[in-house]
Amino acid sequence: MSAMRALLSALALLSLCAGSGTAVAQDGKTFIMKLATPTLNDAQHEWMRRFGAAIETRTGGRIKAELYPSSQLGSMPRMIESTQLGSVQMLIAPPEFLVGVDPRFELMSAAGLFTGEAHALRVLNDAEFTRAFLAVGANKGLIGTTIFIGAPAAYATRFAFRTLADIKGKKIRVFASPFQIDQMTRLGATGVPMSLGDVLPALQQGAIDGALGAIQVFTAFAYYDTTRYMNETGQAFVFSLVATSKRWFDTLPADLQATVLATAAQASAEVNPWELDFLARQRKTWVEKGGELDVLSAADKAELWAKTSPVADDIVKTKPELKPLWDLLKATVKRAL
Repeated sequence: MSAMRALLSALALLSLCAGSGTAVAQDGKTFIMKLATPTLNDAQHEWMRRFGAAIETRTGGRIKAELYPSSQLGSMPRMIESTQLGSVQMLIAPPEFLVGVDPRFELMSAAGLFTGEAHALRVLNDAEFTRAFLAVGANKGLIGTTIFIGAPAAYATRFAFRTLADIKGKKIRVFASPFQIDQMTRLGATGVPMSLGDVLPALQQGAIDGALGAIQVFTAFAYYDTTRYMNETGQAFVFSLVATSKRWFDTLPADLQATVLATAAQASAEVNPWELDFLARQRKTWVEKGGELDVLSAADKAELWAKTSPVADDIVKTKPELKPLWDLLKATVKRAL
């Protein structure tokens, strides 16, 4: 009976550890770390690869990373919820997808902030702003761990997007963020929030006319077979946020917590320059695969910025809880010019 009780206790412990994302190894405790992202073969996936390899090496195998790109662990709402609950330990995705957790996550998608990749990187390297932005979501079970650059905003469309008038009346997939939905409204289009896994089928079926996103996603998922046209308008930028489950993080000993944070920061520092080179290669790939890269005229681009840039200020006026972080972001953008 004593042996049976011991066996049952051991099984119960193993079950508890599995549910919380940990496992017991013969030589001590090993923490299983599931990393999830909606994309594939892009900077988010590359970040996962680098972080996963480094965290296992730096912890001597005490943390074992499991990588799940391409929404393998479910839709964005499911992955976010799983990270809050601790069954997914780390989520890598554009922060706008977390607007349902905290509306401040959408501030980075504001139009008219960044003049280019170098300017965006300088903002990310500002310690004061980054510290404040990563604190968003901490009381909702998500630890902002690091943030890295994605790409200038781009449209992949079934129609030739060569003038600003071409987008009027079209249905464009956007992130679930009023900042992006309102941008489409002011351009005379309709913003349709949609999870990444649903976008390509919707384009193929003609349910939507185009998608707002980033070139590396469009090439990785072979959008060029359906949406021949792409236009990197760049009125806004797509970034990638790494959010760690607080419930899981709190189970780690202090030395592993420090290693997770340091390794995440190092992975971002490595991926930022990698991403800039990667974007250049993706533009070449798009054309090689039969796609067309369209560019707006200087006049149309100026009109695009004029119409979309006021969106953020107008939204913040109705949501005072956004104002402190929004003011800090704008000051940081100005300082980084």
